[in-house]
Amino acid sequence: MKIGVSMFLSAQTDVNADTALATVLALGLRAEEIGLSGVWATDSLGRGKPALDPLIALATLCGITRRIELGTAVLQVTLRPAVELAHRVQALNVFSRGRLRLGVGVGSTRADFEVAGAEFEHRFDRLESTVGAMRAAWRGKPAGAGTAALSVWPGLEQGPQVLLGAWRKPARITYAARHCDGWIASGMYSRWPDVEEGIRIFRAAQGRRAILANVPIDLGATSTLAPSTEGASISLICPPSMARDRLRRLEQLGFDDVLLACPFGSATHLEMIAELARSL
Repeated sequence: MKIGVSMFLSAQTDVNADTALATVLALGLRAEEIGLSGVWATDSLGRGKPALDPLIALATLCGITRRIELGTAVLQVTLRPAVELAHRVQALNVFSRGRLRLGVGVGSTRADFEVAGAEFEHRFDRLESTVGAMRAAWRGKPAGAGTAALSVWPGLEQGPQVLLGAWRKPARITYAARHCDGWIASGMYSRWPDVEEGIRIFRAAQGRRAILANVPIDLGATSTLAPSTEGASISLICPPSMARDRLRRLEQLGFDDVLLACPFGSATHLEMIAELARSL
């Protein structure tokens, strides 16, 4: 099982406009240096804190990293016009030399839709059509009623891998298995029964790659819940030995990747992730 990092892009008190770029670059360089599998960026717009666009943030890492995956966990695609978004995603896929992994979802925060002027209630209805339009655009096919289409970059004709972020809905998890390159589960809100049932559905539908994203970590915390306790959070807010036990259990369940949460500007969290990854 691979260990990566979720880069939370909402501003913290010690990050300002003068230090934001250096913060993103330092995280990407350190993640590659310590052998993590990738850096995945979160997406938010209207949640009361300044936030960075995940595609632009990941673009800054294209020239200074060589190996790690660059992903979104997850990009709220129904907030944006499909073809315009596909154009920006294609640029990032080119700059990253095909290392982009596009985690997509419908979003769950009404404020993000309100600030973007997008409709919240019918976001689920638009997900499949939006992803379909983006895939058509990457293949050089018309995505709308006309005949015009994006031109395709040689070598990247299929676009990036697309993984669907879904919490508990069986139909969405099955869709991720059958029509996407993988499934991204929520490590921030899920409990053990949620991910156990989700991975069962995903594997039964012949799903390929299962990722548990945005898992909180604090190895300095104490916990009274054993890792096998069904009511326990999946979070790694616990001593290191318990964190290792929880990661092993996730691997036994069949997850291919776990993305550990790194608040924007927190070098402490990144070093905790490095310590844990080295001990596995």
